Amino acid sequence: MDYLIVGSGLYGAVFANEAAKAGKTVKVIEKRDHIAGNIYTKEVDGIQVHMYGAHIFHTSEDRIWDYVNQFATFNRYTNQPIANYHGEIYNMPFNMNTFNKLWGVVTPDEAKAKIDEQRQVLGGKEPENLEEQAISLVGTDIYEKLVKEYTEKQWGRPTTELPAFIIKRLPVRFTYDNNYFNDKYQGIPVGGYTQIVEKLLDHPNIEVELNADYFANRDKYNAMADKIVYTGMIDQFYDYKFGELEYRSLRFETEELDTPNYQGNAVANYTDKDHAFTRIIEHKHFEGADTAKTIITHEYPQTWHKGDEPYYPVNDDKNSALYRKYYELARQDNDRVLFGGRLGMYKYFNMDQVIGAALYAAKKELK
Repeated sequence: MDYLIVGSGLYGAVFANEAAKAGKTVKVIEKRDHIAGNIYTKEVDGIQVHMYGAHIFHTSEDRIWDYVNQFATFNRYTNQPIANYHGEIYNMPFNMNTFNKLWGVVTPDEAKAKIDEQRQVLGGKEPENLEEQAISLVGTDIYEKLVKEYTEKQWGRPTTELPAFIIKRLPVRFTYDNNYFNDKYQGIPVGGYTQIVEKLLDHPNIEVELNADYFANRDKYNAMADKIVYTGMIDQFYDYKFGELEYRSLRFETEELDTPNYQGNAVANYTDKDHAFTRIIEHKHFEGADTAKTIITHEYPQTWHKGDEPYYPVNDDKNSALYRKYYELARQDNDRVLFGGRLGMYKYFNMDQVIGAALYAAKKELK
């Protein structure tokens, strides 16, 4: 083969498709018993279940939106999560509906004045950690109720020990707008995400092998192709030569309930520490499935240990410095191995960014 691709997630599938269209032969191996990585969806009793957490596609790039629409029809789903703090319900992202519920303010000027008043506790200093960044954005009340405990559950450490940039992705609006994303395009593929990867890999030049552990048969798989596209953990690829990078893992508890509507929304974040899970996903609301029952998933963040599934890189200063060592090794191996995806590049990517990165890498590699 010309390319061995380790991992059948979105990055690997996009690269495989581009290489196959360019006349290259490709073998894709996947350690799980299904393709599509963490965007894998499975139909259960008429409901598309997001098996590895909620995935909402959003992008502002026309070319990415046009690209992904080749493989699925997207509905008009708009992400409007709610936050549950000890039974109090707040709208997210933080917007005028949130501020009105919390403080009784009605106008943007009133909300801004309240936040300005509360951010004075920082004394004008530049935020140095997540706690200070959050307070500078939304004040102390929202930080205490809707950010602090949720974030500490998610990352497994105090907010004062987390970098400020993590919270900078959080939208804050002074309008009555519950749409979480600012992107031009947003939606859920009708019929789930798995079909997208199925179509990407449906090419005569692509061979797929499931239940294939690259590290259990590394020499055999390496001998199969001239070049490797690796989408797993970069530190594992190099046998943890410089030590382990940190990741966060997740545990999912999914159940079918004998009710047509459990929580009235696809995503409900539980922001207090008394609930060990961070959110409940009610899958039917992504597509508006008309079923007599519903399926929900509780999502529990966990400390990652070897053998666990890694979901999020921990991009603090220590891990970023360690990753740079692995990145330098990867640069030296560039004529033999390409690293891609969230784990291979140790970087948080949205789905549109994964597609963009894979298309860029394929164009550069195949020119």
